[in-house]
Amino acid sequence: MKKNNDQPLRDAMKDMFQEYKLAPKLHETQIKSLWERLMGPQIGTYTSALRLKDGVLTLTIVSASLKQELSYGKEKIRTLLNEELGDELVKEVVIR
Repeated sequence: MKKNNDQPLRDAMKDMFQEYKLAPKLHETQIKSLWERLMGPQIGTYTSALRLKDGVLTLTIVSASLKQELSYGKEKIRTLLNEELGDELVKEVVIR
């Protein structure tokens, strides 16, 4: 982490997250907060787990029919989340 006090707070926070390896958990938390808003409350209630690891977003859906329907839109889910996050964090979506 830089010791220079002249850097913007945003850059200092980014450096801190990288230094302490907090960025992956932060991104996962951001996706969790976006999920129900983007997908709607119905899908949110059927989602039991959401995990982001190494660019792979794993969703655990408790409804078999919803799981099947969402599996057809994996690419759209990935694109939608990346657009909202402003970065290419999600590289693949896995639905279980």
